Amino acid sequence: MQKNNSQITLHKKIWCKIRYYQQLNDISDELLARYMGISERTMREYDKDARTLTLEKVERFLSCFDMNSADFFED
Repeated sequence: MQKNNSQITLHKKIWCKIRYYQQLNDISDELLARYMGISERTMREYDKDARTLTLEKVERFLSCFDMNSADFFED
């Protein structure tokens, strides 16, 4: 049985929310990368495949922008 490759992973959904927040708040790639403790190159890799996005990076993002997970993941 083949895995359905069209399904969006949780990692990708989280990364898309981070990128969406970045656009809404006019945050540069450089600033976001610095706050998350990653390079801009890593951000571009996450754009392609976010499966290496860790909870540590998400937590750094949330804490730098004074958010909690309930606020961030609320739809």
